[in-house]
Amino acid sequence: MINMDKIYLITDIPGYSPQISRLLSMMNYARHTTIESSKDLTIEQLDYLLDPHSNSIGALLLHFAAVEYAYQAATFEGRDLSEEELLIWGPALSLGEEGRVKIRGNDLNYYIDQLNTVRLRTFELFQSVNDDWLNKEEPFWYDKPANYYFMWYHVFEDEINHRGQIRMIRKRLKV
Repeated sequence: MINMDKIYLITDIPGYSPQISRLLSMMNYARHTTIESSKDLTIEQLDYLLDPHSNSIGALLLHFAAVEYAYQAATFEGRDLSEEELLIWGPALSLGEEGRVKIRGNDLNYYIDQLNTVRLRTFELFQSVNDDWLNKEEPFWYDKPANYYFMWYHVFEDEINHRGQIRMIRKRLKV
């Protein structure tokens, strides 16, 4: 999925249309830096909370996979997550207290596997569409129009935002 020889190139990816290639290139770079930011963390470090209201690094990593999974359903399948899917992904989507309670005790490989599994499906789904698909508009936040290009930009923009939290938490780890 991630070609490390071309990690700094926003360019064409064989099998994908030009704009989708660029979007995936940016997503790959964001994911690469996320994985680097969490490299070698122990379970205790992944579960560490700065305070009773913060999110753990593990919860943030699972949040990235959950957001991407939710956008797969919304944009490729035109649906919200089912009750069954919300049981799996809900704590990671909403984070907060439920995430603090339920997202604990997993090693880094667990989170990386979740991220990779969801990303692999994203790559498979993007092979089924072309650049015109990115322009499809739907009501979004506050019923404002948004296109799929923006929605998928938001997937990795959210990851980049929370990756800053991961770096801050990592600097303040006391375990």
